[in-house]
Amino acid sequence: MNKRVGVLFVHGLGAVPEDFAHDSIQELRERVAGRGLNRDEIAWQSVYWHPLLSEKENRLWVDLSAQNDLNWAKLRKFFINAFGTVTSYRSSGDRPGSMYQAIHGMVNESLKELREKLGGQDKPLLVIAHSFGSVIISDYIWDRQRGRDQARFGTSAFERMETLSGMVTLGSNIPLFTVDSDRIAAIDFPPPGLPAALERKAKWLNLYDSDDVLGWPLRDLSESYAKVVSEDIEVSVGNILTSWNPTNHAAYWTDDSVIKPTLYLLSSVLEATHVKPLPEVNESNLGYPD
Repeated sequence: MNKRVGVLFVHGLGAVPEDFAHDSIQELRERVAGRGLNRDEIAWQSVYWHPLLSEKENRLWVDLSAQNDLNWAKLRKFFINAFGTVTSYRSSGDRPGSMYQAIHGMVNESLKELREKLGGQDKPLLVIAHSFGSVIISDYIWDRQRGRDQARFGTSAFERMETLSGMVTLGSNIPLFTVDSDRIAAIDFPPPGLPAALERKAKWLNLYDSDDVLGWPLRDLSESYAKVVSEDIEVSVGNILTSWNPTNHAAYWTDDSVIKPTLYLLSSVLEATHVKPLPEVNESNLGYPD
């Protein structure tokens, strides 16, 4: 089956299983088919970067808790993961061998795998990123758009994110990492050079729950973000026990309020790949009489 669109999932903070995207993929596949579209024209790939830090974070927890009676164990583990991840990633910079480079390397490897699933071609890409994953993918796109590390990360237009046709950010933490910036600038979206049919459909949807203290709207960050983020969509995620409190941060992936707009964007991008480009206008096809 000829694959037409690639979807890349990027997880965020917390202890995340390797198959974190599985249920979301199954839900989207079923609903794409329900809209009368061919779900087999979509290729799926996830970026699972958690193992880069999990061993060190687990060791830290064991060292600190073995001889101490610590309350709120689950919450403490989450904060070890969250602060450990953010500190390792942001403080290491983009120097060779840094955690920043290691995580971006995993993003790049996942993009290469997804491109192979697309027949080794530079086809349209949709990114779905949760929590700190939205920071990671934004940084990755920013660096590629400025030509950084081309030898390592820039071997194809797909890896350089030049075919990016849709973004869905869930519970995004991006605003938390802009407080020391005098000029808050967003990535270029949609990227220049997209076919007209895709450019018309391209959107960046930012979904956040007002009870999620780690998820924020983006358009009010700056004129730059207002220009590229199509919509800030307030959603309510989680169940009766979590929807009203900050623990809902992990509940975005399969919530119906998230699946619906994601499905709409994915379907729009897929449909756009079936639109034939208009012929170039020249004197030979204007229909003028001789």
